[in-house]
Amino acid sequence: MNVGNVSDFSFDKKGNYLAWIIDAQDKIGNGVELRDMATGMVMPLDSAKATYKGLTWTENGDGLATVRGVEDKAWEEKLYTVVAFKKTSTGVEKVIFDPTKDSSFPQGMSISPNRNAMWLADLSEVTFGIHELRPKKKSADAKTDDADAKSKPDDTPDLPDMVIWHYKDSRMQPMQQVQEVADKNFSYLCAYRPSEKKFLRMADEDVRIVTVTPESKYALGTDIRTYELEEHLSGQAFEDIYSIDLKTGARKLAIKKAHYVMGASPDGSHILYYDEGVYYVYEAATGQTYNITKQIPATFWDTEDDHNVVKPPHRPIGWTKDSSVVLLTDGWDIWKAPVHGGPGVNLTVNGKKDKIRYRTRYKLDPDEKGIDLNEPIYLNAYGEWTKKSCIAVIEPNKPLKMLNWDDASYTSLMKAKRANVYLYTRETVSEFPDYYVLNGAKITDANPQQKDFLWTKGSRLIDYTSDKGDKLQGTLYLPANYEVGKSYPTITYIYEKLSQSTNMYPQPTYNGFNIAAYTSNGYAVLTPDIVYRVNDPGMSAVWCVLPAVKAAIATGIVDAKRVGIHGHSWGGYQTAFLVTQTHMFAAAIAGAPLTDMIAMYNAIYWNTGTANQPIFESSQGRFTGSPTDNMEAYVRNSPVYHAKNVTTPLIILHNDKDGAVDWTQGIEYFNTLRRMGKPVVMLQYKGENHGLRKPENMKDYTVRMKEFFDYRLTDKEPPKWLIEGVPLLKMKDHIEERTKDLTKAPAGSSTGAGSPEK
Repeated sequence: MNVGNVSDFSFDKKGNYLAWIIDAQDKIGNGVELRDMATGMVMPLDSAKATYKGLTWTENGDGLATVRGVEDKAWEEKLYTVVAFKKTSTGVEKVIFDPTKDSSFPQGMSISPNRNAMWLADLSEVTFGIHELRPKKKSADAKTDDADAKSKPDDTPDLPDMVIWHYKDSRMQPMQQVQEVADKNFSYLCAYRPSEKKFLRMADEDVRIVTVTPESKYALGTDIRTYELEEHLSGQAFEDIYSIDLKTGARKLAIKKAHYVMGASPDGSHILYYDEGVYYVYEAATGQTYNITKQIPATFWDTEDDHNVVKPPHRPIGWTKDSSVVLLTDGWDIWKAPVHGGPGVNLTVNGKKDKIRYRTRYKLDPDEKGIDLNEPIYLNAYGEWTKKSCIAVIEPNKPLKMLNWDDASYTSLMKAKRANVYLYTRETVSEFPDYYVLNGAKITDANPQQKDFLWTKGSRLIDYTSDKGDKLQGTLYLPANYEVGKSYPTITYIYEKLSQSTNMYPQPTYNGFNIAAYTSNGYAVLTPDIVYRVNDPGMSAVWCVLPAVKAAIATGIVDAKRVGIHGHSWGGYQTAFLVTQTHMFAAAIAGAPLTDMIAMYNAIYWNTGTANQPIFESSQGRFTGSPTDNMEAYVRNSPVYHAKNVTTPLIILHNDKDGAVDWTQGIEYFNTLRRMGKPVVMLQYKGENHGLRKPENMKDYTVRMKEFFDYRLTDKEPPKWLIEGVPLLKMKDHIEERTKDLTKAPAGSSTGAGSPEK
C-alpha cells in the first residue's frame, strides 16, 4: 500500500492501529487517516486545507490527538486548532477545540505546534500548549514603494550589531543565546475538557513551567522568578512549587522556596521533596505535608559529599506504582517509606553493616509507571572497600538474595518482555562485558580478538591514607608483561574518585589517554581517589594523590623515577596544580585545565552560556564565596600563581572552541611557563570543543601523548616536534608527513602478542 505526502505517522503501543498525516504542498487532501492493522481498512479521521502537526496516542490506544493550523493574514504564525479522537462503543468520536470560538481564550495567543496535544489517560481532557502570536508587519502599497524607491535615495540607516548585558538579567545574554530556540518554541500548558466544553489554562507568566503525565490527577507547577538570578550567581537553586487541579485549573502553593524537589507520584497526588536532611511529601488533595523519614533510623543526606553544599540528599530510588510508598536510600541500604510517614522498612538490611552499597535499581520495564512491590526488585550491589559487585534481588516477602557476588562489575540487566528470562553483562579489567543468562550460561563472545593482543595482568587495590587522615583507595593496573619483582613506568590518571572502576573493562579508544593502550605497552596505570576540603581543591589533590603514588611505589611495581601524570578538564586542573607542588612526576599532560581560578570564576561556560561562578561556589570548585571574599584561597589553589615551582616537563591540550574551560586558561599557563623557560608544549586542535570529536584529531592526540610519555618515561627517542617545535608555515607539511607515517607500520613491527602480521 503506497501512501503519498506523509509528514508524520505513529502506531499505537499495541500496534493495532497506524495513524498518519497527509501534508501536500497545495494542502488538497490534507488530514489524518487511520489504518486498522488487523483488517487493513483505512478511515479518514479529519481533513482540511490546513497543516497538521504531531500525533500522540494514549497508553491504551483508545485516544489520539493532533493540531491543525491555517494561515491568517493578521499573524505571522498559523492559527492552530486541537483535533482529538477517542474510541467509543459506537466508533470514533472527534473532539475539536478552536480557540477563536472561545471567549475565555487569551487574546493574541494561539495553540502551539511545538507541544504535542495529549489526552489524559481517562480521556477526560486534552492537554496542549499555547504561545504568543506576532502581528504581521504592514507594508505600503507596492506602487508607492516603487515610486519612493525611484525618487528617494536609500537612506535607511545601518543598525548596530550589539547586545546589552545588564546586571539585573536573570539569565546572562550568552545563556539566552544558547536557549534561543527553546525560548522561541516555548509554550504554556493548557487543557480542554470536552464534556464541559471548558478551556483551562494551567501555565502563565506567574507559573511558566507546568508538567503533567497522562495518569495525573494534578499537575506540578514551578515558579523560579524570585530565585533565578541568585541561582545563576551562586548556584543556589530554589523554586516555588504549585499543585494544579486538572479538573478545575485551580492552583495552590505547595512548597515555598523548595531546594530539592524530587517529583510527583505516578498519579500526581503527592509531591516528594527534601529539605535539611529530611524527606517530605505534600498531599495535593488536602494540602497537608508529611515528614516521611522522621521515624526511620537512618541518615538520608550524603555525609561523604565534599562539595560546598549543606546536607545534600541521597537521591530517592523512586515511587511505587500505587503512589503509596517511596523507596529511599541512605547511601547503603534501601528503605520503604510510607507516603504519610510512619516506621520505615529496611529492604536490604545489611548494607551499612557490611559496607555494601545498594546503589541503583535496574529498571526492567522502560514504560513502567512506578515500582511494583509485588514483583522482584533487582539492585546493583557494590562493596565499598572490596570493590566486589553483584546483582541482588528482593522478592516479595523474602529476604534479599545476592546472585553473583564476585570481583566483577555488573552494569546492565534486562528482562524479556513476555517471559521471565533475564540477560546481564559481566565485566572485569580483562574480560569484555559479554551477555549472560541470569542463573545460566554466557551467550556472547563479543571481543574474541583480544586474545591476539597484549592486555593486562589484572589490577590491584591500593589502600592508603591521605595527608589529612582520609582512608582512601586506588587501583593499580598491571602491565601485560608484568613479572613479580620488576618495576615499571607508570601513568597516574586522576579525576576525583576513580577506584569504583576497579573491575570495569577499559574499552580501547584512540581519544587521548586509555588504560588498555598503556598496559598493553608495558606501563602500569594508577587511578587514585581524591576527596576534597572546602577552599582547597588543588591542595586536596596534593594531599591525596602523592600518598597514593607513594603507596603504589611501595608495592615494588611502580618505578619511582618513571611516573607520569595525566588528567583532563577537572583532572587537567589537578594535574596542572600538582606539578607546581611536587617534583615526583617525570612527565605530565594536562588536558583542558583550569589554571587561574580567579579568571575562571569570572569567565563564561560557553556551552551553556552560564557564568562559572555557580560552579565554584556550589559545585565542583568547592569554594566558599567569590575571589573578592576569599582571595587567598583562590590564589593558593591556582596553578598559574605557582608556576615558578614547575620542573616537570608538561604538555597542555587546549582547543580554541572549548566551551567548558575557556582556552585562555591554557594560554595563560603556557605563557607564564614559557616566560620562565619551563619545558612546556601546548597542543591546539582548531575548531574543537572541550573534547576531541574529529577522528583524525583524536588519533593524532593519542599518538603524540604516547610519544611524549615514551620519551620521558621509557627513554625512547623523542619526536622532532617535541624537541624543536614546528613553525606555522611548515605545520601543514609536518601533519601530512606524520599522517603518512601513522598509516604504515614499521617493518617487522607487531601491535599484538602474536605474529608481526596481526
